[in-house]
Amino acid sequence: MAIIFFTDFGSQGIYTGQMEAVIHAMVPEARIIHSVNDAPQSDPQLSAYLLAALVPYFARGSIFVAVVDPGVGGSRAAVMVEADGRFFVGPDNGLFNTLTLHSETVRWYSVVWPLDDCSLSFHGRDMFAPFAARLYLNQAEDCLQECAVPDLAGWPVDLSRIIYFDHYGNAMTGMRYQTRYDGLSLMVNGLVLKQAGTFCQVAPGELFWYKNSMGLIEIAANKQSAKSILNLALGDEVKFIN
Repeated sequence: MAIIFFTDFGSQGIYTGQMEAVIHAMVPEARIIHSVNDAPQSDPQLSAYLLAALVPYFARGSIFVAVVDPGVGGSRAAVMVEADGRFFVGPDNGLFNTLTLHSETVRWYSVVWPLDDCSLSFHGRDMFAPFAARLYLNQAEDCLQECAVPDLAGWPVDLSRIIYFDHYGNAMTGMRYQTRYDGLSLMVNGLVLKQAGTFCQVAPGELFWYKNSMGLIEIAANKQSAKSILNLALGDEVKFIN
């Protein structure tokens, strides 16, 4: 069993280290995996689609500390979601909505935590990390109150927007690949991109779309940055056309 970090804190700086220190103080043997620390900044909706795409690659029993939390210190609740045998703790701000839609078995819980022990601006360190440690130790039951799974009828199953850029400038969308997309073109910032299987099937610098390793529709260019070529930003819309 591992504790997984999914945050928008960045790969440098003081925040993830403090969270890790809290967990290790409580559970020295815990294995911590830094899955993502550059999730879409202050954007729980875009982050929700990235999180859902990553989840299947982690073992059941994994505990995710997921913190993309622009409303920290406000009225948003703290929750734990149990989805297909994995556990997710973080803010109730949409971050767990997509994985809820894509999971077969889901239970939601409110996290009851003494706010006197929390800073106003860093619940990741003062609430979510220590709760994850208690969950790891099977000592979190008194912090949980089961609540109703939210009504997500208005939450899109897939999102036709850019949700993440990788190191190479490839642009992931919130759309899961479906065979009905085969042969279609993708409209991105006014340009029409054709489908390819992978990078080596197109010329250097050529733009294309493809099914990436996580099953998402991704926009790329062979040996170049699609983000730069297309002047893309997080949240940009994309659209399939005939």
